[in-house]
Amino acid sequence: MPLSRRVVLAARPDGIPQAEHFRVEAHEPLAPKPGEVVVRNQFLSVEPAMRGWVSAVANYAEPVGIGEVMRSFASGEVIASEHPGYRPGDKVTGMFGWQEVAVVPASAVSRKVTETDLPLSTSLGVLGLNGVTAYFGLLDVGCPKPGDTVLVSTAAGSVGSAVGQIARLMGCRTVGIAGGAAKVRQCLDDFGYDAAIDYKATNDLAAAVAEACPRGVDVYFDNTSGAVSDAVLRTLAMGARVVICGTASVASWDPWPAGPRPERHLLVKRARMQGVLAFDYAHRFPEALARLAGWVRSGELRYAEDILEGIAAAPDAIASLYRGENRGKRLIRLHG
Repeated sequence: MPLSRRVVLAARPDGIPQAEHFRVEAHEPLAPKPGEVVVRNQFLSVEPAMRGWVSAVANYAEPVGIGEVMRSFASGEVIASEHPGYRPGDKVTGMFGWQEVAVVPASAVSRKVTETDLPLSTSLGVLGLNGVTAYFGLLDVGCPKPGDTVLVSTAAGSVGSAVGQIARLMGCRTVGIAGGAAKVRQCLDDFGYDAAIDYKATNDLAAAVAEACPRGVDVYFDNTSGAVSDAVLRTLAMGARVVICGTASVASWDPWPAGPRPERHLLVKRARMQGVLAFDYAHRFPEALARLAGWVRSGELRYAEDILEGIAAAPDAIASLYRGENRGKRLIRLHG
């Protein structure tokens, strides 16, 4: 089998992983053993959650080991198979890692990609982990009702943009928080938010939220934690639901950061706060993907992609994501 390139973790980061924490190396993939498939990756995913996947601090997954291929979702084509469920030519997505050619057990395959009328890249975004996170986080945890005000942080991101649009489909009023005038305009023009707040352009975010949400926030979809969420909690409506999806604003959890306490807001407003991980809903992915794909086809659910070219772009891809340089779902397109 010809040489392939892969990205391995070279050093353990303290906080957000930078380019120097990774190394691109060439290797010769092994022939598949019984139960394995060989996938030529076409797209690699870049997720905010990858910061946690390489952290030494306890997380919901074992950290990637030093010298190991960087864990990631990817989509590509099966080029060899020793498993009866897959054959060459199948388009698949799964946990294949940051590498051009992946030899993996069939259990690493999340699913065959059957939406052949849609770009393969969508299987890593709006029809991938981001889309199903938005779907279950909003509908199962947020429990939106028609007329509710749904506020979303990181509202122009791959998860946030889907949350806002699904909330609109459920008959809700949608308000987004984003960083910078371009992303605010994207929220309004591309994703149909009723209002959007540029947190970088206001000296009093709590007042801006209160003005945009005069009846209070019924559902807060939190992708950031930190100061943005501290401001939003003051405007919770009675019986509000807070969905914790990410903590992107916290650079490090060692030492554990101190900050304002949410308990009084939750008590007085009889609100609840709950985390969401898409993996908990794996048995219901077909339900979510069918509805999401239908909305994409009908034009009711729009998406944006930010595509980097070639595996050499991978080492800095997470850091630049946290620098806010992406405009949509960040992907790396491979060639050859």
